[in-house]
Amino acid sequence: VVGSLDSHDDVCAEICARSRLDVIAIEYRLAPEHRHPAMFDDCVAATRALLDAAGGPLILCGDSAGGNLAAATAHALRQDAAFSRRIIGQILIYPSLGRDTASGSFVAHANAPMLTRADMQYYLRLRLEDPLTSNDPAVYPLDDSDFSGLPPTVVITAECDPLRDDGPAYCSAITAAGGKAQWIDAGGLVHGFLRARGSSARATAAFAHIIDTVAMLASGAWTFE
Repeated sequence: VVGSLDSHDDVCAEICARSRLDVIAIEYRLAPEHRHPAMFDDCVAATRALLDAAGGPLILCGDSAGGNLAAATAHALRQDAAFSRRIIGQILIYPSLGRDTASGSFVAHANAPMLTRADMQYYLRLRLEDPLTSNDPAVYPLDDSDFSGLPPTVVITAECDPLRDDGPAYCSAITAAGGKAQWIDAGGLVHGFLRARGSSARATAAFAHIIDTVAMLASGAWTFE
């Protein structure tokens, strides 16, 4: 619904400069003009094209809705060995991953700054005809019945965010299926904290940790165990 190449250009540029890795941003179609699965199809097609052209390896990364789409893309492409073996990690920053908006952090942080429960419910109605009955893992990765075969995953959440509980739930599902996953909760921060990385010491530290995590996955290491 919101976000663009322009809104995230500086974030991508900083990750590129500090990690010394190539960063490719995908401009996917947005709701309400384009409903699901348009944005999902765009991300899967762009990832396939990138892997065809560059060969890999590739780390999928996104924040908020971008984190949702990165996870959905990883779930979709793991079925194709030609692509999945070249996706070596995913980093999801305060992502939306599940359907439950009636318990846990959605209640505790229903009126949090930057993103409220009402905001999320509104965005889902724009994206889907009926968000309450959809069980499509391309929209709700936590609805998938199989979490095996996913790349090493790091989920960074904000403490004061309705989406917070999606992070540990997703990581637990991956580890239960035998995969590698780490949940990191950014204490005292709210949804969208990347915007404050130049003005908040906590956001600055969280962003530095994200860049370190990108570099770790790119090296093939896993330092969380």
